Amino acid sequence: MKILYIVRHAKSSWEYDGINDIDRPLKKRGIEDAYLISKVLQRKIETPSVFISSCANRALHTAMIFSYTFNYPLANLKISKSLYSFSDGYLIKTVKTLDNGFDSAIIFSHDHGISDFVNKFGDKKVDHVPTAGVVAIEFKTNHWKDIKNGKTLFTEFPKYYK
Repeated sequence: MKILYIVRHAKSSWEYDGINDIDRPLKKRGIEDAYLISKVLQRKIETPSVFISSCANRALHTAMIFSYTFNYPLANLKISKSLYSFSDGYLIKTVKTLDNGFDSAIIFSHDHGISDFVNKFGDKKVDHVPTAGVVAIEFKTNHWKDIKNGKTLFTEFPKYYK
């Protein structure tokens, strides 16, 4: 069995003019939501085997908050340039090339790729994964490269707790 937790980065700020999209920071609400959902998840699951984040500031900051909550060493957080994509292609490639020694993984990335991925591989329709939203999918396989037709275990969205 393999379990994948996919996290959409928390709410980012559009307040700064002249910065590149990749550099946009989280806004206050995003930081609060990331702490909220990371704490919910930390009470619900075991610490994932590996944490992987898009290189975008907003995804990386979200991943750092989750790492802090789970007591996961920041030095072990993997950063992927290819996850800074808004399609599911690089997300699929990232998951399918995970080391089979990892029974679980948590990936921090972007929409629309996340929504496309969870609807392609999960068994429950998710109209839209909101910022700081998490979708957990379980796969009956021992090899990440063989994932298909997973079971959606749960969704955790900030609106459930407000």
